[in-house]
Amino acid sequence: MDFSPRIASAQRNTAQCIALVHDLRLLLCMGSRLSLSMAVSTCPEVEQLQAVTTEREALALLEQGQVDVLHCTDVLEQGSGDRLVQQAKRRWPALRTLLIITRPHRIGAIRRASRAGCDGLCLERNLGLGTVLTALRTVQGGGVYIDRTLWESYLNNYPGGQPRPLAALSERECEVLQLAARGTPNPEIAAQLFLSPETVKTHMGQILRKLQARDRAHAAVIGISLGLVDLPEPG
Repeated sequence: MDFSPRIASAQRNTAQCIALVHDLRLLLCMGSRLSLSMAVSTCPEVEQLQAVTTEREALALLEQGQVDVLHCTDVLEQGSGDRLVQQAKRRWPALRTLLIITRPHRIGAIRRASRAGCDGLCLERNLGLGTVLTALRTVQGGGVYIDRTLWESYLNNYPGGQPRPLAALSERECEVLQLAARGTPNPEIAAQLFLSPETVKTHMGQILRKLQARDRAHAAVIGISLGLVDLPEPG
């Protein structure tokens, strides 16, 4: 494809991504050394940046406890990105993870990463279209982002993979869940829906119970799969 018409937009998106992670401790783990070197070269202002190409090296850096965001690809020089995400989320649940899927047909990787609680799943071929920027904004707000193409591929291969809710979500609960899926914190949800923070907290508790979800991100994944809420659109 001719990417030339998208260069200006991609450059703006990259600048905004860098601004979002400027003060965070970022770990890049990518199987392509070319992609890794290009990613590193675009982040000169990110002071707390580390970069590796293998699962083992990434886990060693995570053990040191100096990482806020893990950004990796599914294919690595050694190991795999989805397994890295699985181990990372199991051992450090608060860690924000963003996984780039290099091929949309890698359904197993998508499924494993989603079940592990991966915060953001993007498709490589859609990079430069604002997906990574939207994913970063969403996961930093506590939400979950899944590229629409990946989600449709997942659903086509695993229909009925999610359990039905214990009880139907109310219209207000769906509104709360939609905002939570975008990474909107409770105080902002309260302001947008003209509710008190305590009421929003109560709604979230009911949502987690009805969807049998571990946390907000897990509830968002289930809600999206059941068609209760929409996927966040790239910005």
